[in-house]
Amino acid sequence: MSADEELIKLYSQRILSLAAEIPHAKRLSSPQVTAKKRSPLCGSTVTVDLRVSDGRISDFGQDVKACALGQASASVLGANVIGLSRDEIERGRNQLRAMLKEDGPVPDSPFDGLEVLLPAKDYKNRHASIMLAFEATLAAFDEAAQAA
Repeated sequence: MSADEELIKLYSQRILSLAAEIPHAKRLSSPQVTAKKRSPLCGSTVTVDLRVSDGRISDFGQDVKACALGQASASVLGANVIGLSRDEIERGRNQLRAMLKEDGPVPDSPFDGLEVLLPAKDYKNRHASIMLAFEATLAAFDEAAQAA
């Protein structure tokens, strides 16, 4: 397969569709906490605003400046994040990392939509961007816990 065919496969129509329609793609006007994560390798950034109630995300906003793969990951996260606990986000992050780095299975529901990123496992330089939305969300959760 040529390099061009590899890129076309990597940036499939589904990935591009997810990247174009990221849920909760606006910052919150009055967040409880905010966290920003940056990939030093590619410069991608994700900023997450959260409100947490009873240990679960009650409101969420994100500003995603990343490649289509990072945007697709943020899209799947954003579509499922409301109502989740820190443990559920962490489990999704860990399963995504295992899928990319250890040939692990596709993450469990509600993050099974991350299956679209399976072709990215061969592109290690993109893994950090793919993980950013999860990392920023977990950092915001930790900040909320410290503030409580």
